[in-house]
Amino acid sequence: MGGRTLAIGDVHGCDVALSQLLEMLAPTNNDTVVVLGDIVDRGPGSRQVIETLIELAGSCHLVFLLGNHEEMMLDAIQAGADDSSWLMFGGGNTLDSYGGLVENIPREHLDFLTSGKDWWETDADILVHAGVDPDLPLQSQTGHALRWQHLTGFERPHQSGKRVICGHTPLQSGAPWVGPGWVGIDTFCCGGLYLTGLDLRSELVYQASQSGHTRQGLTLDELS
Repeated sequence: MGGRTLAIGDVHGCDVALSQLLEMLAPTNNDTVVVLGDIVDRGPGSRQVIETLIELAGSCHLVFLLGNHEEMMLDAIQAGADDSSWLMFGGGNTLDSYGGLVENIPREHLDFLTSGKDWWETDADILVHAGVDPDLPLQSQTGHALRWQHLTGFERPHQSGKRVICGHTPLQSGAPWVGPGWVGIDTFCCGGLYLTGLDLRSELVYQASQSGHTRQGLTLDELS
């Protein structure tokens, strides 16, 4: 598929940041946009984020990866909606965006969340929410590695030789982290820093905050 491949880090309900980031990225029908998961919880606009992504799917090739927060949300709803662990980790903010009631969550939104993939692969890169076991092929990865594993800074390259692009580990510098064969782009938007978009081919970085600040035109090497 032609066009750009654009990765977007953890949105966490930061609807303003997502809208501004997409305005900068300006995806077209030829582009693939890979959202790395954790689009819900913590920020104020989880409902608005999901609506934006559903609309975006009509104008580009959108790939949504399931994050641990979507996993918690879906498990909690299936268990009876008031799962305390989900609410403790930001689920209350998500419910607030729907007026406080699970019953207000549209079926279309739940279908979008359940459509999330475990990973996405290009000729050069593997995109996941959290991480991978470097010694296992993608088909053998565990849900824990894909959605819950945090970066340590000592990651080994994946056996495939492909670069791993991930979110999940909040980078409180507000800048992407680059290690041998790895790039982390959860730049802590829900903590007041940035939502990051990365053009995988050019390595250009685009960032927007929930408060409205943006920056672009820098490369991974310049920011990390």
